[in-house]
Amino acid sequence: MKFQRKKRENVDITLISMIDVLFVLLLFFMVSTTFNRQTEVNIKLPEAEGTEAEEHPKTVSLVIDADGIYSLIGDDGLPHQLIDQNKAGLKQELGKLALNSKDVPFIINADDKTPNKAVMTALDIAGQVGFSHITFATLHPAD
Repeated sequence: MKFQRKKRENVDITLISMIDVLFVLLLFFMVSTTFNRQTEVNIKLPEAEGTEAEEHPKTVSLVIDADGIYSLIGDDGLPHQLIDQNKAGLKQELGKLALNSKDVPFIINADDKTPNKAVMTALDIAGQVGFSHITFATLHPAD
């Protein structure tokens, strides 16, 4: 018995589908890539609208002036400037306060000209030492 072999057809590799896949991958990488664009925007931070917060009998307040100088408001209601104006000094002072009052609201009073670095440093250290109720003091905007 004689079997006939079927003729083989030429196999063509279609490049169009490979190009489509590569184009989709290229598009995906272009969209998912982040570009660092440094822009400066003049903003005025300490104004906000909303209801006033509840008054708590005891709060811990940190005041940051326009130069980034930290002061803690004591029991007498007056701000007392920290001796060490670095991260370690701020962490040490807030750590002392956090031992007794972690559940007490921690209020950051920052001037509208305060550098954001000083505010973010205070916010980060307050979270590190254990304060969980952190708020910012603001003023209602003038009409």
